[in-house]
Amino acid sequence: MAAIAESKALTLATLDLDSVRIDPTWALRVPAAYARRKRVLPLCKLDDAVRVACIRAIDLQTHKSLRSYLKCDFTLVEVSIDSMRHALARVYDSPSMNGVALSVRSGESQGEGDNTVAVCDELLQAAILRGASDIHLVPNATSLSVHLRVDGILEVYRDLPLSLQPLVLSRLKVLAGMDIAEKRAAQDGRITSRSNSSRNSIDIRVATLPTRYGERMTLRLLSSHASKLSLQSLGMCSNDLVTFSSATARPHGLVLLTGPTGSGKSTTLYVAIEQLLQTRGGNVITIEDPIEYEIRGASQVEVDSADKVNFSKALRSVLRHDPDVVMIGEIRDPETAETAVKASLTGHLVFSTVHTNTAAGVVTRLKDMGVEPFLIAATLRLSVAQRLVRKLCSNCRRPRTITAAEVFTLRRPGLESSTVFDAVGCVMCAGRGYSGRVALFEMLESSETMAKLIAGGANEDELLQDARSRSVSMLFDDGVAKILDGTTTVAEVANAVTLW
Repeated sequence: MAAIAESKALTLATLDLDSVRIDPTWALRVPAAYARRKRVLPLCKLDDAVRVACIRAIDLQTHKSLRSYLKCDFTLVEVSIDSMRHALARVYDSPSMNGVALSVRSGESQGEGDNTVAVCDELLQAAILRGASDIHLVPNATSLSVHLRVDGILEVYRDLPLSLQPLVLSRLKVLAGMDIAEKRAAQDGRITSRSNSSRNSIDIRVATLPTRYGERMTLRLLSSHASKLSLQSLGMCSNDLVTFSSATARPHGLVLLTGPTGSGKSTTLYVAIEQLLQTRGGNVITIEDPIEYEIRGASQVEVDSADKVNFSKALRSVLRHDPDVVMIGEIRDPETAETAVKASLTGHLVFSTVHTNTAAGVVTRLKDMGVEPFLIAATLRLSVAQRLVRKLCSNCRRPRTITAAEVFTLRRPGLESSTVFDAVGCVMCAGRGYSGRVALFEMLESSETMAKLIAGGANEDELLQDARSRSVSMLFDDGVAKILDGTTTVAEVANAVTLW
């Protein structure tokens, strides 16, 4: 018989696989050659069955083969032939690292050496497919666990046998230009990867650390996506956009972003610099540790780990090159803070980041680093607090009325009959219910009253009271607005932002 009853496909010919988040846990179980020949592609698992894209109903032999690869039930989803062709290229086209061609050969048998290469290739391809920001290789007593950080959440991808640990780590060390013989000290390296199906390169920062069960390795994927973003796509509302644009349009002063590690501060800075270059041009110099994204038109300086070029030394030198805009990756010591303030006093617009929890906390942090309050008042133009929350999948989010418990959590009166949304999970988001992240912003723009408070030694609470009197939107206010418009959930905002 040509086809069996359970292989009849659900016809979704309008489904564009380019916008589908394919789950590598299932897609890479099928060998590339077989998937191309039969034009089938596992997408994700929903309701105890894997969704498999195809262009027509499959025959009995293909059904049996797919079941042997997937080892579970599956449901077919019929798509157009063009959509299938593009998706197969995205999943199985070979990427390359540092000019070394790689090939995804999942599901095929290899020797030990070939298997090591294939495993490394698969891990990279899986991270790219899932849109992961990091790959964690963590050794334990029985295996080498592989985790992917996707949208800020650490997901278990697979466990590798311990016998592969030294081989996989040595392979990645070679590609990153690290010493494969050194296993008792932490190391850092870098890999450049390029996919044949995309012109975008991905820089990978590699770090190792000796642990009880051997070396662990973390790979951070830095794609060139920042150049395609805008301040609106990051999550800035119209009011925040006006405030931010007004501060960055000034010829001099300090614009500081704050938030914990991984809150998207650097990405916001990159996008702001890109837009400044497009609108007003000028001489832009950045000092970074390390350089994460390439900014066309800017001179980018990387801080040297051997301390030949640190932030303060680089900044003093940069000021001799007549910059209009200076971006400092992070103000982390009194010397850098002092030089940054002096640069803003002498006619430069200075962007940077500091580690505090609130926009008002920037003032306290600068004071802690020895900057005089009157200098902060004279130079600070805008401080921005930022957090990241996961975005709901717009295809499957489910509306409902907010509960009393959630109204209490949000501490906002008048929300009792409001509509909020829940995550569900569908093919488009690989069954997660979320797709991508969006930023929450809190912008504290300098005013005459605020400058007087800072110069007079006001503490953080007094600055917050002044901000509230001017109806400044706090982080949680932005979070509530994004809950009500269906961008994210109550749980995401409550987990990301401290209630005040």
